[in-house]
Amino acid sequence: MNLSKREFLQVMASASVAGMALGRYANADAATAEQGLYDIAPFGNVSLLHMTDCHAQLLPIYFREPNVNLGIGSMQGQLPHLVGEHLLKAVGVRPGTPQAHAFTYLDFDQASRRYGKVGGFAHLATLVKRLKASRPGALLLDGGDTWQGSATSLWTDAQDMVDACKLLGVDVMTGHWEFTYGMDRVKEVVEKDFKGKIDFVAQNVKTNDFGDPVFAPYTLRNINGVQVAVIGQAFPYTPIANPRYMVADWAFGIQDENMQKMVDEARGKGAQLVVVVSHNGMDVDLKMASRVRGIDAIFGGHTHDGVPVAVPVKNPGGTTLVTNAGSNGKFLGVMDFDVKGGKLVDFRYRLLPVFANQLQPDAAMAALITKVRAPYEAKLAEKLGVTDGLLYRRGNFNGSWDQLICDAMMDVQGAEIAFSPGFRWGTSLLPGDTITRELLMDQLAITYPYATLTEMTGETIKTVLEDVADNLFNPDPYYQQGGDMVRVGGLAYTMNPTGTMGSRITDMRLNGKQLEAGKKYKVAGWAPVAEEAKSLPGVKPVWEHVETWLKAQGGRVKPRRINTPTLVSGQGNPGMAAS
Repeated sequence: MNLSKREFLQVMASASVAGMALGRYANADAATAEQGLYDIAPFGNVSLLHMTDCHAQLLPIYFREPNVNLGIGSMQGQLPHLVGEHLLKAVGVRPGTPQAHAFTYLDFDQASRRYGKVGGFAHLATLVKRLKASRPGALLLDGGDTWQGSATSLWTDAQDMVDACKLLGVDVMTGHWEFTYGMDRVKEVVEKDFKGKIDFVAQNVKTNDFGDPVFAPYTLRNINGVQVAVIGQAFPYTPIANPRYMVADWAFGIQDENMQKMVDEARGKGAQLVVVVSHNGMDVDLKMASRVRGIDAIFGGHTHDGVPVAVPVKNPGGTTLVTNAGSNGKFLGVMDFDVKGGKLVDFRYRLLPVFANQLQPDAAMAALITKVRAPYEAKLAEKLGVTDGLLYRRGNFNGSWDQLICDAMMDVQGAEIAFSPGFRWGTSLLPGDTITRELLMDQLAITYPYATLTEMTGETIKTVLEDVADNLFNPDPYYQQGGDMVRVGGLAYTMNPTGTMGSRITDMRLNGKQLEAGKKYKVAGWAPVAEEAKSLPGVKPVWEHVETWLKAQGGRVKPRRINTPTLVSGQGNPGMAAS
């Protein structure tokens, strides 16, 4: 980052507020914490709160941040591609603090037991109400991936999250996984449940036939005499990363030219402050910020990057602040703007961890959560086993939850190899925790959960791995799709993240033997994007296979040996923890 002196001081001031103020409240009770940890003085005349990628987690959870988040090319060593100590040093957060726990994987088991769970809509609601009360006119922005990621959201067709977001006081949102409920369901929510309450904005979603906007591209709000425009940027690769048939009539994409048009249009209507609520992923947001003029700030999501500071990006029109507010309800971003003379002159940004044991649950939200969960409580609470090891999913390569899923699919389906998508959502479990059906569904709850068993040649397997690797490690962010590497069971391979397309994957081995290009292998997988997969004979949702496997473990699940590739580059990269 090439920061001006003023921008550097702003960044460090933000980091200081984020990191240093928390230590004295490390073991505070809820009452004390609310009076200190979350007692943030207002600033300026426009305030925007931001949550993103909560993945339908209504209750407090554990969530481990990645130990591998590699930056490639110009992105190496830059936010958000810093992990562990590298991240803490870059943003000025002291090790051993609650904030250090929230932002990193460091000492995750021990720190989680000390500081407790994070998130939960009842606790988030308390914090939102507190901040809105001290900031008249403040808006709550939701970056999407809100309606998917839990059993209750899947079983209620997202109604639990729709109702919770209305009660939470969301003002404006955009989307991604929301679209996997289908076009009709999304339109129903937007046009009925949200009407007059929540603006769903997406400048980059248009009809396939005539290119008409499907949703409002932006909304204009007057906050304390300042005209504010909030432009929506939905996930641009929805029809590629998710099933095309679910959004058959809609086109997506990044659409920088149209974004510029919307910014200029909003400015022409009197907007003094223009922000974007985005589901691009942070790398894409950083590039967009360098290309589009007139955006004051981007509130980003999709890549689940909990970045404690706002990153300033230069462009021909000035500077755009880029943020990303993590995932799973762990964080709430607070951006205070000072707008004078029709333009932004100063700001303050904080990314607040939502520590459940340090915030009193909001009574109304707690009552709603109890009500929506009541019909499913017995099913959710069913015990499937106890884990002896830490279970987590998040990082460029396999996590232990991913490994469990791959192991289960291979055993139950009689496969030699397993592929599991590199999804970034999914909660964590500590050693000794009970694996309930609810916690299993936190990893698997999607609308296209079909498990497959396919014969693939060695050549095809390499092609799959190469395609996903290019999506993740392409040096141009606009060619990335924001997921992590496909999770692999059974197969060992070597990877060069800095290689070129088609040359990143080498030395693929099964049981120590080289894969043969023309030989066929049995490969288990799930979450196919092809519509015909759901009609295959004997097809089952993946959770049935994993439940079968868990119940066969005799009540306890041993720690998983994680199958990660051998890397031929990446050592010394601050986006990867030292081994």
